[in-house]
Amino acid sequence: MPRILVIDDDPDAVVTLLALLRLEGFDATGYAGAKQALATLQAIDPDVVVCDLSMPLISGWDFARAVRKIMGHQRPLLIGVSGQYKRPSDEFSARAAGFDHYLTKPFDPNEILALIGPLR
Repeated sequence: MPRILVIDDDPDAVVTLLALLRLEGFDATGYAGAKQALATLQAIDPDVVVCDLSMPLISGWDFARAVRKIMGHQRPLLIGVSGQYKRPSDEFSARAAGFDHYLTKPFDPNEILALIGPLR
């Protein structure tokens, strides 16, 4: 089963997405910020990361760049999410930072499940 890492500075968003993923049978871990997620990235060794872009201290863009530097471009599958950055240029910037997919909030949870489903 794929390991999924969820990062969002809104703890409620983390808890909600973790509940959904675990209900679907995924091994999911979450953090309310990228600093702790980066510190445990290699230990968790996620197959998928769902990461908010607008976070204090370490942005989602910076997190994605760090993940790609540490783990490469083959994995994990990086899914960027944002309620603030909704323009086409924001999606382009997210992909340039290393995200494979980009969703705007509020997103349908089935969109996440569709993106990670093939990894089962």
